[in-house]
Amino acid sequence: MDTVLCGANAYEMKYYFNEQFQSIPESIQKELHVLCVLFTEEVGGVFTIGFEEDGSVVLETNADDDDIYYDEVSSGLMIAQVRKHRRELFEALSLYYRVFVLKEEIPMS
Repeated sequence: MDTVLCGANAYEMKYYFNEQFQSIPESIQKELHVLCVLFTEEVGGVFTIGFEEDGSVVLETNADDDDIYYDEVSSGLMIAQVRKHRRELFEALSLYYRVFVLKEEIPMS
């Protein structure tokens, strides 16, 4: 992951949003907040959403080595489910990153 957009930490009960992306509409910021917090409440560990260098959206989860409640299989399945159900959100975030951060020219069709 090149740039972190947001994330939640079940151990510290904290949510993080990268100030660099304050221009993202508040409704989407709230949706991301809920998504991250619910993910960590369900699976535990740390969950982050970010961008690769090319603008693609990355979802990552990990846990402390001694966390016996964290289930890697469940977390992987939940990431797949989130990707599927929030596909349009992640496509829009990728487009946002490519246009406003990478300054790409996006052809209008």
